[in-house]
Amino acid sequence: MAASDADTVRFDSTPVDDGPRRRTSAGTRAAIIVGAVLVIVVGLLVLVETVGRGIAERAVADSIERDLPEGVEGEVDVQIRGVSALWQVLTGRMDEVVATAPELSVQGVPVDATVTAYGVPLEEGGSVERAIAEATVDEAALDAIAESQGIDGGLALGEGTVAYSDELEVLGLRVGFEITAEPEAAGDRVLLTPVAAEVRAGGATIDASSLVDRVLGGDPYPVCVADRLPEGVEVAGIDVTPSGATVRLEASDLAIAADTLATTGTCG
Repeated sequence: MAASDADTVRFDSTPVDDGPRRRTSAGTRAAIIVGAVLVIVVGLLVLVETVGRGIAERAVADSIERDLPEGVEGEVDVQIRGVSALWQVLTGRMDEVVATAPELSVQGVPVDATVTAYGVPLEEGGSVERAIAEATVDEAALDAIAESQGIDGGLALGEGTVAYSDELEVLGLRVGFEITAEPEAAGDRVLLTPVAAEVRAGGATIDASSLVDRVLGGDPYPVCVADRLPEGVEVAGIDVTPSGATVRLEASDLAIAADTLATTGTCG
């Protein structure tokens, strides 16, 4: 019996064209390989940059610690900021270098110091484009600094004010006094504007603010500090709170030389 057409099973032996699928698969694999290579390269660059930045930062910190002036001790931490520390090294100039020393000891006085320098050459003989230094001390440290400079009496910090108190002998009578002033940065000097004055004698306290105003004529009292700072460095800001005082110094085109910090300005 012959099979009917409905029962006839036919097999199509025509091969299926899977060429486009193979091409797509090959393109995907190529993209994955290229992506993986890029990831590896970027990873290596990041690793080299991170390690290189760390080495450069430690080298700069070691150099600063070796060159600290006599009587100044402490550990310094350095951060090299910018897109690529290695590129900055290759170009011979650092875009921004931040050195911090939160526990610096200056002649035995604790100081929290931060120095930010812009455009720092890597070779001696060049100049730093701009540098900003901030030093913070508490009231006890400020007293110690005053004592080391031969200033007797005591200092007290307030909100934007500094008070100086002492005693002197007048006709055999001990007279105590306290003068409170607002400090203001003025380049090579600090301006002190008296805001209050008291005199104590025989158990009585007298407000002498009006007397100080008449003596000074309402003008601030200038104190030159140029001879205590490296030449070219100026006082740019003074912030005083009861917990401490922060002094900000600035300089431009500061030469990188061994005697830069040792050469001070003059008071004319």
